[in-house]
Amino acid sequence: MVLLFLVAAIVVLAVIGWAVLGLAIMLLWWGLIGLVIGGLGRLVVPGRQPIGILTTALLGIAAALLGGIVARAAHLAGGLRFLIAIGVAAALVAVFSSGQRMQTR
Repeated sequence: MVLLFLVAAIVVLAVIGWAVLGLAIMLLWWGLIGLVIGGLGRLVVPGRQPIGILTTALLGIAAALLGGIVARAAHLAGGLRFLIAIGVAAALVAVFSSGQRMQTR
């Protein structure tokens, strides 16, 4: 009976560990994609933006999600989804950086 309980506990812990590891990898992937999309969005916006790398990644993640939703609703292919995400990121960076400039004045 104790051996059965021990085996069941090990299986449950392994499943939970696998789920947590999968979630961690997924969050790292979203962060990496967000950083790339946000960085490309910052390249599109002219001038210097007073935002940090974390803000760039968060704006990139938001842009990737919003761009993906818009592109899916319009039934567009993967390459166009990427371009829409970059456009949304550029818009978010422009809006956010102009808000940052207004606060510093």
